[in-house]
Amino acid sequence: MGKHGSEPRTSSPPPRPSGQHERQGRPAGRRRARLNARSVAGQVFLLQLGIVVILVVATLLVIVVQVRNQAADQARDEVLVAGEAFANGPGTAAALDGPDPTAVLQPRAEAARKRSGLDAVVVTDTKGLRLTHPDPEQIGKPFVGTIGPALEGRTIVESAQGPVLPGGETDVVQSVVPVLRADGSVAGIVSVSVTVKHVNRDVAHRLPVLLATAGGALLVAAGGAALVSRRLKRQTHGLGPVEMTRMYEHHDAVLHSVREGVLIVGADGRLLLANDEARRLLDLPADAERRQIAELGLAPAAARLLASGESVTDAVHLVGDRLLAVNVRPVDRHGGPAGSVATLRDSTELRALAGRAELARERLQLLYDAGVGIGTTLDVARTAEELTEIAVPRFADFATVELLDAVTRGDEPDDTDAAGDAAMHRIAVRGVQADPPLYPAGSSLHFVTGSPMAEGLATGHAVLAADLHASEGWRAQDPERARRVLEHGIHSLISVPLRARGVVLGSVNYWRSEQEPFTEDDVSFAEELSARAALSVDNARRYAREHAVAVTLQRSLLPRALPEQTALDVAHRYLPAEAGVGGDWFDVLPLPGARVALVVGDVVGHGLHAAATMGRLRTAVHNFSALDRGPDELIGHLDELVARIDADEADPEAAGEGMITGATCLYAIYDPVTGRCTLARAGHPGPAVVHPDGTAEFPDVPVSPPLGLGAGLPVETAELHLPEGSTLALYTDGLVEDRHRDLEVGLGLLRAALAETADRSPDEVCRAVLDTVLPERPGDDVALLVARTRRLVPDRVAEWDVPADPAAVSRVRADVTRKLADWDLDEAAFATELVVSELVTNAIRYGTDPIRLRLLHDRNSLICEVSDGSSTSPHLRRAKSTDEGGRGLFLVARFAERWGTRYTGRGKVIWTEQSLHHGSRTPEAESEESLLDQWGDDGEF
Repeated sequence: MGKHGSEPRTSSPPPRPSGQHERQGRPAGRRRARLNARSVAGQVFLLQLGIVVILVVATLLVIVVQVRNQAADQARDEVLVAGEAFANGPGTAAALDGPDPTAVLQPRAEAARKRSGLDAVVVTDTKGLRLTHPDPEQIGKPFVGTIGPALEGRTIVESAQGPVLPGGETDVVQSVVPVLRADGSVAGIVSVSVTVKHVNRDVAHRLPVLLATAGGALLVAAGGAALVSRRLKRQTHGLGPVEMTRMYEHHDAVLHSVREGVLIVGADGRLLLANDEARRLLDLPADAERRQIAELGLAPAAARLLASGESVTDAVHLVGDRLLAVNVRPVDRHGGPAGSVATLRDSTELRALAGRAELARERLQLLYDAGVGIGTTLDVARTAEELTEIAVPRFADFATVELLDAVTRGDEPDDTDAAGDAAMHRIAVRGVQADPPLYPAGSSLHFVTGSPMAEGLATGHAVLAADLHASEGWRAQDPERARRVLEHGIHSLISVPLRARGVVLGSVNYWRSEQEPFTEDDVSFAEELSARAALSVDNARRYAREHAVAVTLQRSLLPRALPEQTALDVAHRYLPAEAGVGGDWFDVLPLPGARVALVVGDVVGHGLHAAATMGRLRTAVHNFSALDRGPDELIGHLDELVARIDADEADPEAAGEGMITGATCLYAIYDPVTGRCTLARAGHPGPAVVHPDGTAEFPDVPVSPPLGLGAGLPVETAELHLPEGSTLALYTDGLVEDRHRDLEVGLGLLRAALAETADRSPDEVCRAVLDTVLPERPGDDVALLVARTRRLVPDRVAEWDVPADPAAVSRVRADVTRKLADWDLDEAAFATELVVSELVTNAIRYGTDPIRLRLLHDRNSLICEVSDGSSTSPHLRRAKSTDEGGRGLFLVARFAERWGTRYTGRGKVIWTEQSLHHGSRTPEAESEESLLDQWGDDGEF
């Protein structure tokens, strides 16, 4: 049979690159470089990599064979379909029966071959001679293949080796299809063929994809093996099989030699492993492993714990005569097999030591709490209560504290008190139950000789009565009460004397009813606890004594009663601070001319030093007021005095001890004749004024630095005009200042309180202010001075301008006599005329213009004032018998109750005050010589 001509479809599959295996093997090589081949992980990696390579190669071969078979099957299907289509095509049978089949069918066959992409379409007659062929030279030659079935009307597909096709191929896959006439007879045969090379070309097209897939699978498998090996390397720490075997042997040796029992229990409650220590502690039989935990003869509680698999930490169980601490941990929580691991530790001795250590720790904590919680206040009773609060119930079930009478008063007990015979007062009682049958707080006690309390006071050491039933001395104190105490369940006692600085202050008794009886070990702790409390009690006692002394000193220094005067209606309040005695003070000082000075001051600090400083400053204010200086001058003198005291008394080695650390003062002078009030202040809060219409305000009064800090600076004053019925309130900062509220809030409360008291008396004003403004727990002393103003009736004031002419004296004397008659003071006329004559004459002779005379008729006194423009002050002197003058002031001093000089901005005022309550002095009482003998001769007018 001739060769079919055919057009090649694709080239042959390219050979695998020689470096492909090297590229696939390179990651594995790098992995091997990181994984030691001697380690378990490295060996596992190499083994996994080899298995993967074999599997990938085998899979690739199988896939190639399968693809080749699929390509062959596909080629057989193609030639079969193409042959049947051409054989059954229109005109094929007719062409075969025609005169020149080749001329008709050859073009058709070539066109069909080219359209289908097949290698040959050959038509033969029934004798097997080719009528068409891609190679025209093969036309007329016999067909190479099987035609028998086709002549019978059957179609076959076969592999054959025919004539060389135009491409040089000979191996083909061809179909042999009969061409049937209409009557079913065979007119010819159609054969369509595809070369084997054509089929292999299709396989070659698929081969790169297969190789790429195989390479990817190899890389993925190698990467997975590397990851598994890395994890295995971490888990085995890079150890080799020999090393792992050795390590297992070492671990096994350690497991069985460790002094802690180890049990491994399965999820079904079977014992899988027990080391030697566990066998010893639990007394396990030799065949214990693989048996149920419940069958090993353990205590039921311990068996349930070991078989439960629940997590347990340091659970203590008694196994035989051993006290075991058991720890159980499940192993399946971390990816391990189901089951648990239990460790056993013999804690019989450790438990006892731990109990003693825990008790010691609790005692140390109790002593620390006592150091912090006892003595928080400087109150004796509260300190005793704090001791009982600390002791109950952590050390005792009941605690009582008794103190000597002298201690409760703040005094120091003497030897007779400490001997045990002195009366004691029970200060505090505390217990775990209410109303115990012990002596209640406030009871006065005398402990009988032989009782634990009396023995402790006598010896100065704690006394233990571990069993009160057997304590005859304690029962003898009060048999009936002792019976009730025992019935209440109280069975043990430690009585400890409270000693501080070598002095017995009282005793503290610790009682137990629910706890174990006291032992000797508890005695030393009770003494330590009581010693700490005794120091706090002694500190409170000393403070109480110092406080009492300071209060006594302060009360002696503060005014006990206000002096009589008619210019102001005054009320006052003084409240000492809870923290101790302070340095606040106040004063009401009558001044010449019916005037009154109001003073409020404050010394910073508390205690004896503050009270003593307050007394010194108050005395200084009295002395300076006697000079009748203005408020600014008085504050200036007081500032110089404080600065001098600080400079003279400061002790450099005592860190400023003795210095006045801070003092303030407000000084006001009210004149009932004019209604003017002149004020000056040094670091002190300003006054409050309530007008008759109820309006309350805080007038602006210039403030100077606190006393001692002025450094000679001038002091400014303020002058207020106060109508009659106005209220002037002076106070210290403790009234309005408080750590829990702002100053503005306190001043607002004060203004509101004063505004509602315009129609109340000063005493009621004081009460209302304190009720409204006073802080709940004042941190400083509070001094409050409330004054309601009065005015001197105008018709009781008489004034005359006196010309500088000696002849005017007689006229002035006559005017004064008439005015006294109008005032119904005829009895005082003689003495008043004498005083006026002497003062006016001296003013005319030694003073300067303007000269004025003023008479003031106060309630109980008659005041005569002569002013002039000179600052020259008169002085008393003793006149000789030969002197013609120099005796006028002796007469003035004789007939006047008081006299003096005060300076003003325009000169001076010489004043006298005659008492109307006791009657006027008469000149007949003594002779002139007797008067003169009373005076020395130091000075002249």
